[in-house]
Amino acid sequence: MKEAIKSANETPKVSAARPPVRVEPSQRWVRVEFNDQIVADSKEPILVWAGGHMVTYYFPEQDVRQELLTPSRRGSDGKQYYDVQVGERTAEAAAWRYPEPWPQSADSEQPALIGYITFKWNKMDHWYEEEQEIFVHPRDPYHRVDAIPSSRHIRVEVDGVTVADTKRPVLLFETGLPIRYYIPQEDIRMDLLSASRAVTHCPYKGAASYWSIKIGDEVRRNVVWGYLDPIEEIPKIKGLLSFFNEKLDIYVDGALETRPETFWS
Repeated sequence: MKEAIKSANETPKVSAARPPVRVEPSQRWVRVEFNDQIVADSKEPILVWAGGHMVTYYFPEQDVRQELLTPSRRGSDGKQYYDVQVGERTAEAAAWRYPEPWPQSADSEQPALIGYITFKWNKMDHWYEEEQEIFVHPRDPYHRVDAIPSSRHIRVEVDGVTVADTKRPVLLFETGLPIRYYIPQEDIRMDLLSASRAVTHCPYKGAASYWSIKIGDEVRRNVVWGYLDPIEEIPKIKGLLSFFNEKLDIYVDGALETRPETFWS
């Protein structure tokens, strides 16, 4: 069973006041699969930023197999929820739409989305853009991920023990997140690391594997991660490992970094 952990590869939750919702058309061919059946198939989906960093797809009603949807409940915000049933499997309240204007709703996204249907991401089995499966949520076209080789001196220390020391890191700059330092395994004390069964997915980088660090009797669980087989768009970090800045002491060119305060602190 996959461990449930806070991943440095997931979009942080935002607790601030909800920003205005943005909606724009997408030119990608998007499909949603449940129980081996395509339940939505559209070349005219829309991208919706429904608060914070979260982005998802909504589909024109005619591009959704509505015979697989059974009305479930009506939300206080005017949304009509549907169970998605394919064969003997049912995903409860896994789809929704705005069937009509709902004056009582304080939800600013409601007027622009009438005539569209969306799905709860993790209640469906697979999502595809063109012929590539995507995970967690769609890739935001305004979100950048840059992996840049560097000669900075990066050292990771845990309880006074140097766990990693390199002058050939790859620095990963990602919109809204701290710099992540990806380090070759040859420059890491791999004897102090133990592989975890934890796996998370990032829409921008792929599937992440995790390691824990053991110093004496102290174990820091899942504080190291790496993409052993990243998606094609981000090959420079393949096989390199990164350490949680929020939880460990990282020295950059000899100076101890201040631990950033983020969702993973």
